[in-house]
Amino acid sequence: MENVLLIVHLILALSLIGVVLLQRSEGGGLGMGSSGGGGGVMSSRGAATALGKLTWAFAIAFIATSITLTIVAAKNSAGSSVLDRVTAQPEVTAPAPDETTPPTLPGAEGGLLPPSTGDAPALPPRAE
Repeated sequence: MENVLLIVHLILALSLIGVVLLQRSEGGGLGMGSSGGGGGVMSSRGAATALGKLTWAFAIAFIATSITLTIVAAKNSAGSSVLDRVTAQPEVTAPAPDETTPPTLPGAEGGLLPPSTGDAPALPPRAE
């Protein structure tokens, strides 16, 4: 059910964006400053347009799905904590070094560094 609500919520969000972008700008925020005494969105003239009514319908449905998703998510996580989901992982320890083999540099087993042989350095000496 949560996935269906998420899909509906996404469709509503995209529809709301599209309808808002289709509307004609009348200058000023929310129609303020337009001629006619600043009627704006709340006047009968502002709410009478089809795109205005559609915007309000999408906005109300978007808020309703937001609240519904919040309630569903709260019910799904009730009684559990993030700390309950974390499982204790065993501690990984390195094996004890063998005293017969010399220590190697990281990457020397098949990486970019050649394997060390005896007392020879693993890297060439620096040129000065």
